[in-house]
Amino acid sequence: LDRALPSEGRGRTFESCRVRQHLAAFSTSPRVSAIQQRWQRAKLAGKVAAGLTALFLVGCSGGPQRPATSLPEGVDRVEVIDRGWHTEIGLPVAELHGKLARVAADFPGATSLTIGFGDRAYLLDRDTDLFDMVRALFPGKAALLVTGLRASPEAAFGSGGVVTLAIAQPQLDALEEFLAGYFVSDRAGEPQRLADGPYPGSLFFASDATYDALHTCNTWTAEGLRAAGYPVPTAFVIFAPQVMTAAHQL
Repeated sequence: LDRALPSEGRGRTFESCRVRQHLAAFSTSPRVSAIQQRWQRAKLAGKVAAGLTALFLVGCSGGPQRPATSLPEGVDRVEVIDRGWHTEIGLPVAELHGKLARVAADFPGATSLTIGFGDRAYLLDRDTDLFDMVRALFPGKAALLVTGLRASPEAAFGSGGVVTLAIAQPQLDALEEFLAGYFVSDRAGEPQRLADGPYPGSLFFASDATYDALHTCNTWTAEGLRAAGYPVPTAFVIFAPQVMTAAHQL
């Protein structure tokens, strides 16, 4: 497996865990450790959100999953990535254009980007507690977590948590348009960075979209797939198993 890309101008050595081996690192800072702690709390917030939402929604149990299949060489593809409570969309950097190409420029050497959606205030707060977890269930501005990968998402996260889908160029263009619409531009017209992400090779970007208990990261992933023309449900999609089950059935 390829090693992680060297951090630009810092000469940092990354830990040798599987995911970090494949992160296309762009910067590190003393804030990374604190952000990692907030990201772990965010995972707990997701579990709290799932529990509270389940009080008034019928739970969704994951259906049987088909074995992962490889696509022919040269076929465009996207990935649906299961991160536990959270799902993300993976795209090949070589196929990106417009605003997403400018996002990819922040990850030199990356061959894939993964993009996920989340509650901005919770992810960026220095100190969080149960009140903050509950607050994240109510409408608030969102943030986008973007990670640059040197290898494929399957190699970085494990094939068991990744569904790879063939995609035609018009579908890919529609997906890119959907994703790009969630990025806020700064005064220079560039995607607006908020902070370093929870691990080297990741960044938070601003979005003016709304995150709440009924429009979660998983709702957003399903909406992205629907925008690309895949026949997946989006109404009341709250949990990661709902998204992954739908993706496995495509």
